[in-house]
Amino acid sequence: MPHLSRLTSLALAIALIGSSALTWAETTPSAAPQAPLPLEDLRTFAEVMDRIKAAYVEPISDKVLLENAIKGMLSNLDPHSAYLEPEDFRDLQESTSGEFGGLGIEVGTEDGFIKVISPIDDTPASAAGIQPGDLIVKIDGQPTKGLSMIEAVDKMRGKAGSKIELSLVREGGKPFDVVLTRAVIKVRSVKSQLLEDNYGYVRVTQFQVNTGEEVGKALNKLRKDNGKKLQGLVLDLRNNPGGVLQAAVEVSDHFLKKGLIVYTEGRIANSELRFSADPADASEEVPLVVLINGGSASASEIVAGALQDHKRGVLMGTDSFGKGSVQTVLPLNNDRALKLTTALYFTPNGRSIQAQGIVPDIEVARAKLTREQDDGTIKEADLLGHLNNGNGGADKPSAGKTARPERPQDDDYQLSQALNLLKGLNVTRGS
Repeated sequence: MPHLSRLTSLALAIALIGSSALTWAETTPSAAPQAPLPLEDLRTFAEVMDRIKAAYVEPISDKVLLENAIKGMLSNLDPHSAYLEPEDFRDLQESTSGEFGGLGIEVGTEDGFIKVISPIDDTPASAAGIQPGDLIVKIDGQPTKGLSMIEAVDKMRGKAGSKIELSLVREGGKPFDVVLTRAVIKVRSVKSQLLEDNYGYVRVTQFQVNTGEEVGKALNKLRKDNGKKLQGLVLDLRNNPGGVLQAAVEVSDHFLKKGLIVYTEGRIANSELRFSADPADASEEVPLVVLINGGSASASEIVAGALQDHKRGVLMGTDSFGKGSVQTVLPLNNDRALKLTTALYFTPNGRSIQAQGIVPDIEVARAKLTREQDDGTIKEADLLGHLNNGNGGADKPSAGKTARPERPQDDDYQLSQALNLLKGLNVTRGS
């Protein structure tokens, strides 16, 4: 499998800064020759600086004005390009370890508001019930309208154990407040278990540097725990905001034996990349259902798109987020960096999902599962003097109330539908 020599530990979505950023790190980009600088526009820029310094109500330094100008340049390009000051740059570097401070929310911007792209599993945000699509309209009582994403993130950061109040709007309803306690977020990117005999479940919460390796280990463990080859597998990418490009390639490669996984196109030479699968298949070609939703973004969409184009699995759920751009981290010489959109990525069939998303093969919306209690049901085998079955085997009277261990699919409608589909596929294939 191809590897990116320029991928470094910087290449990960910023858990509270970035908007589902698919990133890699680049230190010496090669760019096409540029046209001469527009001198008249530069004179206007200098004049504006002089006017501000002379007439603004409070003294302001050249450094502050220049940094604000840089931020303005980047913020008007697209929602994912940003100027990273030293603290933000350090946070980006630390995030690849899967441990960072904050609330555990992946955010973006929409109409001047801060929008939740995805809460991360097992964090204060997920525990508080924050959902993809929620708009954060206030932070500790201060309106977020007009704040940049980084400014909002800085306000949400703080010492672990300190409290913060967010005012949210969900699906056009009335605002409501949620009080959260900040924590050190340790993201476990891969979780797995047997849903029942012969059917496995792998959830990827985020694409970190080691996620590909962890998915391989999870598949091996499921096979070992089952005692034989699985008959079906659910790969859960719901509310996965993305992360490292190489990790998405490695996860896809666990399910594919050949063919293109993803390719990127951009203006600088190093943004023209192609990744293909190698012949090994850790999943053993078991029937596969991939779950996605509106919180599945960036690297998640690479995996979903590759598996869909190769018809390796059935995609189920709702439309994904639609983040089809790649950000390159460009370190500067003063402990700062640029996070710059440098390329678009495409699925094997040449689809760009930018601003459109991946459409599932089978649409299944979220729903609440309630199960009827089978309290007073009487079966034939309960009746005194009933005839025995001539085919042999024990009679099957009503089971009554029997305790059963809780399973993830019992309270998750989309997951239960994915499991039912896998069982149906096996019935029709005669396995």
